[in-house]
Amino acid sequence: MAWVFLVIASLMELVWAAALKESDGLTKPWPAAVGLAVALLSVVVLSLSLRDLPVGTAYAVFTGLGALGVAAVGMIAFGESTAPARVAFLALIVIGVVGLQFAENS
Repeated sequence: MAWVFLVIASLMELVWAAALKESDGLTKPWPAAVGLAVALLSVVVLSLSLRDLPVGTAYAVFTGLGALGVAAVGMIAFGESTAPARVAFLALIVIGVVGLQFAENS
């Protein structure tokens, strides 16, 4: 269940990062409120995963999946660069996250 909490917390990062982008520097109240509320909730859910996972592994996966997801959202929703080098380095994050899960389970 800890890994499920960790993935959920990581997915919440996509929501709050996109909401903060839409808040235009926290000048638009609704996107800002959504972003801040979901950010807090993501940390709460992350803390649930820390009951059973080492903090180093959990935080690395949390930030890695979050960074990967937010980069994908940026490319899809905000027209950010899809340069091959950028995509390749994002793939390395996936490899690291999967590797951490395998290392934790062995």
